[in-house]
Amino acid sequence: MPQGAVVYNVTRFLRGEPMPPTELVETANRSAAGGRRAISHAALIYNPAAGGGRLRRQIHHLEEAQKILARSGIETTLLVTEEPGDATEFARQSVADGYNMVIVSGGDGTNNEVVNGLAGSQVPLAVLPSGTANVLAKELGIPWDVRRAAELIPGARPRRIALGSMEPLGGPAQHPGSGVSGRYFLCVGGAGADGALVYSLDLGTKEKTGILAYWMEGARQLLRYRFPPFRITSSERSLEATLVVVGRTKHYGGPFQITTGASLFEEQFEVLAVTAQNPIVFLSYLPALWFGYLRRRGDVHYWKTDALRCEIAEEVVYTQLDGEPAGRLNVSFRIVPSALTLLVPENARPAA
Repeated sequence: MPQGAVVYNVTRFLRGEPMPPTELVETANRSAAGGRRAISHAALIYNPAAGGGRLRRQIHHLEEAQKILARSGIETTLLVTEEPGDATEFARQSVADGYNMVIVSGGDGTNNEVVNGLAGSQVPLAVLPSGTANVLAKELGIPWDVRRAAELIPGARPRRIALGSMEPLGGPAQHPGSGVSGRYFLCVGGAGADGALVYSLDLGTKEKTGILAYWMEGARQLLRYRFPPFRITSSERSLEATLVVVGRTKHYGGPFQITTGASLFEEQFEVLAVTAQNPIVFLSYLPALWFGYLRRRGDVHYWKTDALRCEIAEEVVYTQLDGEPAGRLNVSFRIVPSALTLLVPENARPAA
């Protein structure tokens, strides 16, 4: 457990009094439908800073969500993150401690951290969305209200899905504890203009203004970014591009769906590659994206693959994974099959 990280129950959390972790309860309960062992105890990993602390200001909603889960026989232990990396350590420790499920309440960055702690295990992941953005919740049609989202968890179906992995070329780091090099991502990776935006984003502004911070930084990058081309290579094609989006989901961020042919339940990425270098041309992509004709642009390329490389000789080109800074080129992206168990709500509206 990371230094300074504290485990709370909700009442003590509201009073600011630390509590030791609740002891896990073994259960012989079986679900009426399938005869499988019911989930009896879940770790609820909560990032109070997500979305500028929106849920922290509405902590009673999280308490109500825990009560909803308890009525369905799912007891939760609240694990509160204090610094980057805590969510990964909490998730990994939850697997080691024998929790039946991990629930994450945060934004895209918190989701990514938890996935990097759960990947390769059989412990299922569920989502109570909060944060500045939550692409996974949008993709699965999970309501933004954590109480309504909690009502969907007991009836959700476990689905084994692939994850994306980004690995540096020529000197890979390891996925902690997994033996797989690089870093996992759940929804979307990228390099080029969006990597520069995420890398340059002021976290203080993001905390104060939320999604508006991305629009402000995007406008700033249009004036500053040089759009250097880099080589993208897969077994299907090779080209020079200034932006690549490697999608596992249709949703990208904000109101936009970019890789609309992607699916969490396929063992492939959908790749978007843009060859334009003119910032005015990039600006013209916004109405094309909004009105659904981006795919008809001659300088925009789409294809599906399970692996690709992005390389550049001299310029610095930044990357992002699930909306968080992830280093710089040169890197490879690849699919890791059957890497995560995701709880998919039966009655949620799926991504269009």
